[in-house]
Amino acid sequence: MIPAFALGLCDDAAVFPPGLAPLTDAVPAHRRHRSAPYAELVGPLVLPATALGDLDRLLGPGDPLDLSVTAPGGPCEAAKSLVTAAGLPVDLRGLEVAVPPGMQPDEFFRVLGPVPVPLYVEVPRDDRRAAVIAAVAARGHRAKFRTGGVKANLYPSTDELAAAVKAVVEAGVPFKATAGLHHPVRNTDRETGFHQHGFLNLLLATDAALDGRPLPDLAAILGDRDARSIASRVARLGEARTIAARAHFLSFGTCSITDPLTELADLGLLAAALQETSR
Repeated sequence: MIPAFALGLCDDAAVFPPGLAPLTDAVPAHRRHRSAPYAELVGPLVLPATALGDLDRLLGPGDPLDLSVTAPGGPCEAAKSLVTAAGLPVDLRGLEVAVPPGMQPDEFFRVLGPVPVPLYVEVPRDDRRAAVIAAVAARGHRAKFRTGGVKANLYPSTDELAAAVKAVVEAGVPFKATAGLHHPVRNTDRETGFHQHGFLNLLLATDAALDGRPLPDLAAILGDRDARSIASRVARLGEARTIAARAHFLSFGTCSITDPLTELADLGLLAAALQETSR
């Protein structure tokens, strides 16, 4: 049984770095995840808009693929991807769109046009952040934060991420996170030396923001590297606080479904039997 804090937590971003799984491997692997005993933990398969043209030959008509599409090129690419996806046997669960450099929120939404699925707007890491979050809130959409990548400067500091979480919680905007959340708890990657955020830290920071805690408290939670302490605090959240936090922190993208599954089991937050089924 998947606990409430982990339901739908892990979007399957297998084709993205560092995993870079070929589409021909990622699609059948995702179907296996969605039929496994841990399926409730797994969100949609996340694909870039550029991959949609190669998807049709991998799909049959009787079993639509649950899918979220990313459009890093911005609203024009996103609008085109909606047309392409409409001709495929997919269940489109989300559209994730970056705001191009220099583009303001009004222009972004005008160019994008109506979106018939949940829309995640990737919030830029510059002085447009407040205006973009306000525009997303006014239109009832969702936010997306980039929390890492292949270069050190793609990882926001704990202070920056704390401010972002506090801003969306106060605005009532649900959000997802993508990139760099390779482990449950804050850590330093041995190969790259990058300081990586933990997805459980992010969950606890969201809970703290809902409680009205100040920014330094949120930053301290995001920076906490004590895995056992973090796991214990997650386990003690209780049903109401867990549901409230997850209503805001919707999911994160991971290039490996089995890695977070295994690490959560090692922390005592998932049944060991689920860990074994992932191997």
